[in-house]
Amino acid sequence: MKTYKKNILTLMTFFLIAAVSLSSCKPSGDGKSSKARKQDSIVMITSNVNGAGKSIEIEMIKGKAHNHPTFAIWLEDSSGQYLQTLFVTAALGQGIYQHGVKSGGTWKPGEVRRPSALPYWAHKWSIKNEYGSYEPTPRNKVPDAYSGATPAGSFRLNTRSNNALIGQVKIFMEINQPWDWNEYWTNALYPNDIDYQASCQPAVVYSAMVDMENPGTIIEMKPVGHSHYSGNTGELYPDLSSITTALNIATQITVVVK
Repeated sequence: MKTYKKNILTLMTFFLIAAVSLSSCKPSGDGKSSKARKQDSIVMITSNVNGAGKSIEIEMIKGKAHNHPTFAIWLEDSSGQYLQTLFVTAALGQGIYQHGVKSGGTWKPGEVRRPSALPYWAHKWSIKNEYGSYEPTPRNKVPDAYSGATPAGSFRLNTRSNNALIGQVKIFMEINQPWDWNEYWTNALYPNDIDYQASCQPAVVYSAMVDMENPGTIIEMKPVGHSHYSGNTGELYPDLSSITTALNIATQITVVVK
């Protein structure tokens, strides 16, 4: 009898160990590693495919405050002279927003002016529209080669400069998300400024210096300031102490020359 009980106990222990081993080997979720799932979540976008310069890759991993922000990416030389735009989200770059006009109780695409969206980039772009300001309009838009749909989340942009560049250049990204109030930038701060009301926390500007002759080095872009709250100027404000959730639109932005 004792031998029978001992055999039963041994069999139960064997099956328990086998079950635990199988469980530990079973893929979690969809069977992909966390790295693979991260790769799947990154949207691939391209711009300026006919550029003559080296390939440049910019990757942004979305943060917890991310909610379809608009952004622009551009190049400057080492002295701060604007060189060219690499990418602008289409709504701003074309001046047409999906929820631009309300008709019959529903929102439809239509022309909208948002000078407070990306004023630092717009003033660098420096092309005046028919209203005397610098944000793009349907009649004064960014060429299609440099714009595209707003990615829903994390993205990797593959792009090129128009011409071959040598030495060090600066790459910038300005990003803004409308209606992101905080304790400093409240809806009562500038109650009569409709441009401010559409922006709230000003756009955040990120930057990095890259060496066009040293490909393969991944460089993290860092926040260097914020733009004017309503887009009246192209000034950059380095004090970010009043910026909160706007700094969490992205968790990481990197650039590498291919």
